[in-house]
Amino acid sequence: MKTIAAWKLPLVALGLAVSQFSLADDKALDAAIASDSRAEANVARDKFRHPKETLAFFGVKPDMSVVEIWPGGGWYTEILGPYLSEKGTLYAGHFPADTEVGYYTRSLEKFKEKVAADKASYGSVKVTEFFPKDGRSPAPSGSADMVLTFRNVHNWMRGSHEQKAFEIFFDALKPGGVLGVVEHRAKPGTSLDGMIKSGYVTEQHVIDMATKAGFVLEEKSEVNANAKDSADHPKGVWTLPPRLALDDQDRDKYVAIGESDRMTLKFRKPAK
Repeated sequence: MKTIAAWKLPLVALGLAVSQFSLADDKALDAAIASDSRAEANVARDKFRHPKETLAFFGVKPDMSVVEIWPGGGWYTEILGPYLSEKGTLYAGHFPADTEVGYYTRSLEKFKEKVAADKASYGSVKVTEFFPKDGRSPAPSGSADMVLTFRNVHNWMRGSHEQKAFEIFFDALKPGGVLGVVEHRAKPGTSLDGMIKSGYVTEQHVIDMATKAGFVLEEKSEVNANAKDSADHPKGVWTLPPRLALDDQDRDKYVAIGESDRMTLKFRKPAK
């Protein structure tokens, strides 16, 4: 019989709560995902990131006020912007402008240019700044129906700012609002130092931080799971696509694995 590590088993096999969600006939979401305005390189990653299934799991609706945390080049913004353009609002909580980190400032400016160049797609987008180090919030307190963060938690851990990030999310959400988290998944028991070095974070660490901030874990999904990923690579998660940090060394091996194994967690801010 084939042996599978417990941390890789489907949640149902572990007797844990599993999300039971169906993909609604959301033509607006289908249209946003299929839009010609999306970059070809981004579309090519749909098979790893499962945008429709992920956003359906979180429960996004076209009339919501949504916060996207650190959108980078705008992979999810290319979907959320058009989707929310008519009835909703998208706060793109990007990197801070007043920083000496060149990557932050270049990425922010490039993102602003992207949004400004296509008002039809990004008319709902409000570019703001998010920086847990100084408590900078991406949206007014109690204004958001949903906060979404994709593969960011490990970045805040380097400066020990991850708990503050979750506290800011909690404050930005309306009572009853949803926090959706997608993050590279470490094996249970991985040390804090191991998480920081590898870029993989344990589900329990994320759950503990969210719970401490006041959230309630509502559901888990395995939609972004990748059983091929051992979460143990020479240069951490960056060994895998799209980064491929080892360049040509064992390239075919890592391309065959694909992008990282990821947790997909849905939290809710209590209504009262």
